Amino acid sequence: MTQGYTHIVIGAGAIGSAAAYWLSRRPETRVLVIEQFDLVNTLNSSGDVSRIIRHAYHSTDYTTLTPAMFEAWHEIEERSGLQLYVTTGGLDLATSAESSLAELGAYRAALAAEGIPYEDLTAREIRARYPQWNIDDDVSGMYQEAGGLIDIRKSVAAHTSLALANGVEFLPHTKATDVVVRPDSVTVRTARGDFDADNLVVAAASWLGELMPDLGLDYSLTLSQEQVSYFTSQHLAEFTPSKFPIWIFHGEETFYGFPVYGEPAVKVARDMRGRFIESGERVFEGDDGEAAILRGFLERYLPAAAGPVYANRTCVYDMAPDRDFVLDTLPHAPHVAVFNGAGHAGKFASLVGKILAELLSDGTSSLPIDAFSLRRPAIADPAFEPVFRLG
Repeated sequence: MTQGYTHIVIGAGAIGSAAAYWLSRRPETRVLVIEQFDLVNTLNSSGDVSRIIRHAYHSTDYTTLTPAMFEAWHEIEERSGLQLYVTTGGLDLATSAESSLAELGAYRAALAAEGIPYEDLTAREIRARYPQWNIDDDVSGMYQEAGGLIDIRKSVAAHTSLALANGVEFLPHTKATDVVVRPDSVTVRTARGDFDADNLVVAAASWLGELMPDLGLDYSLTLSQEQVSYFTSQHLAEFTPSKFPIWIFHGEETFYGFPVYGEPAVKVARDMRGRFIESGERVFEGDDGEAAILRGFLERYLPAAAGPVYANRTCVYDMAPDRDFVLDTLPHAPHVAVFNGAGHAGKFASLVGKILAELLSDGTSSLPIDAFSLRRPAIADPAFEPVFRLG
């Protein structure tokens, strides 16, 4: 054992704070978390308020994990005293286009394979249940009752607080500039000094690229600057969580949205708009052009929500070529674990933190995560053709 820490975690966002908490549950651990910004800040991928949580997914690679995901959040709620998960029900919609129906069919198949119940809905049934929707008869849907939202900011606060109470040390305003990986230990270099540990978790999200050469990683990490917009309305009471679900509209483009939560407005976005950037090009304010596209969707399908913009906010997707998670230890250094969330990891944050703790403490995970290996073709084959649309 080194004279430093048993574990260092780089990044104190949703994943890093969760990993720190779950590591702190292990006996005889001394954990240090290094974070370049404030703790519980709004500048990383855990900014804003809400993230969709659901069983419904395009692949059993994810749906298999969702029961454990809900269990992990339940434990954090119990231990922190905070409500993090708000049940609204989840609605997936598709047009009559073949690709749209196929995408929704994949969601149904993944749920059925795991024995998770869902309900098919016609356009008429959707309009009867949720009259907010202005949809034609060629639209169909699927409802899953456990769908809802995770208060992502509260989740970071809860994991951070619980980790602090368990003795984890946090070092905010400190950027990890270099990592030295040795056969049985690591050193993380910062402007405030070097820190040694036996094990390392890298949960740096879209900043991972800066550390990849030190980690011996050379796969393509694509960054896309995404935006959500909040719209106010004279009809907000029609969009509260008790009256309106989280939703995903699988059309030519994928739009998704939330009921009123955390802000006095309806939140809407499109998934993977494809504003590709380099890490240093990120911005933290949204733009009116994207908000106009989102308003156009609302005017067509949810006209009662299409009021003035209340706020535009951004995040950055950090994506492997297949847009699946990277959740693994380094092949040449099993004491170093890495995670990339690809823009859809918020719902899994606590479970991913638990899995990272398992990988470093037990050498394996109790859950099936082979699909997210660093050895899969999307990572190992430089000729792999990128596919960034989920499903």
